[in-house]
Amino acid sequence: MDLQTRVSQHFNHSIATKQGAATTLAPVVADAGELMARALLAGGKVLCCGTAGSGGLAQYFASTLLNRFERERPGLPALALNADTQTLTSIANDLTYREVFAQQLRVLGQENDVLLAISATGNSRSVAEAVKLARSRGLRTVALTGRDGGDVADLMGEQDIEIRVPAQSVARIQEVHLLVLHSLCDLIDIQIFGEDES
Repeated sequence: MDLQTRVSQHFNHSIATKQGAATTLAPVVADAGELMARALLAGGKVLCCGTAGSGGLAQYFASTLLNRFERERPGLPALALNADTQTLTSIANDLTYREVFAQQLRVLGQENDVLLAISATGNSRSVAEAVKLARSRGLRTVALTGRDGGDVADLMGEQDIEIRVPAQSVARIQEVHLLVLHSLCDLIDIQIFGEDES
């Protein structure tokens, strides 16, 4: 197989995965967008976490809320719990790596906050511990997962929202996660600031 054909296959697989997820995920993404907008309007913040590629997505989402998405507007309170290496290594050293997000939630999580937990397989131990801690503290969780939802799906409460990508490939799942995050940014913006007139 030549290299151009292989690249085309990646594009086609990505498109097919997104098309297959569109109908299934649209209702839960809309629910998650409503949940996050209500939390922000009530004075809460979005606390994001993930590891590896999912950690990059968590940081990206926090930055789009805090700064801007596609239009100028006031910043919204959001924090990526995986962004501060000093904090992460301190907690991992003094407690365990599994606690790197949960410990931050114990200190930073407040009423009306929402945890955004991202794990392509749903089996990240540190993300699962954060979901467990959030539930014990009464914080709502929006989880982005894939495959069978893994451990994260098993820890979700009735008030939480799981956005599970119906795919097996981590690369395809993360591509859909990025589209979901863009959709959430848009939904939050229009609910808090209204339709963009430009």
